[in-house]
Amino acid sequence: MVLGRVAESQREEAPRVLIVDDDEALLAALDLALTRRGFRIVTAREAGEAFRRLEDAGQVDLIVLDVMMPGMDGVTLCRLLRDRTSTPMLMLTARDAVADRIAGLEAGADDYLQKPFDLDELVARLLALRRRARRNRGSEGVERTYEDLTLDSRTWSARRAGRNLGLTPTEFRIMEQLLQSPESVRKREDLMRAIWGENWVEADSGTLEVHIANLRQKLERGGGSRLIHTIRGVGYVLKA
Repeated sequence: MVLGRVAESQREEAPRVLIVDDDEALLAALDLALTRRGFRIVTAREAGEAFRRLEDAGQVDLIVLDVMMPGMDGVTLCRLLRDRTSTPMLMLTARDAVADRIAGLEAGADDYLQKPFDLDELVARLLALRRRARRNRGSEGVERTYEDLTLDSRTWSARRAGRNLGLTPTEFRIMEQLLQSPESVRKREDLMRAIWGENWVEADSGTLEVHIANLRQKLERGGGSRLIHTIRGVGYVLKA
């Protein structure tokens, strides 16, 4: 009986992942492989089915989206989902499709993986996304301000001059890091390590730059002055 309760508890703790891809063979393979590695898998082949699966399954811990799908593409679906949830999302993109990767990150994805991919790398990236999300939820809530910018980790909200910025989880983490030491330069390597962990070197070199560009657009919307500045060859600084 004790073993049964332990096993049940472990199943409850297993991360639930929604995978959306129109390739049925890939879905079946990922379902089998990831289930064996301790994940609970929910699959969908297109956007409408993904929304139905979310209604049926309830809260999921992670979402994996393929960019190329019939009907609504993965980037559009990512944007719609991001308006509804802060759940970490990983995009599956075609090899060397830089435009797809940038579009996915701009739509609110937290990470991406190029097809064909190694299963171990997918698992590592999913676990890293979940660790960051759990660390963010478990951290002590604080409110940080700089000029007209306010970041509140208690409510997971960011505002500038009272306007909600609608940051993605990764964008929020970047702003949180910059707000820890405003007007001090943060080295690019240190910032990536703080956001993506010790395995940051596995991420594409342009990932941070895309997130910074998205942050600037949100911060400067409506005529706001630039707050995030690039120190060429070094990193970034938050400065009015």
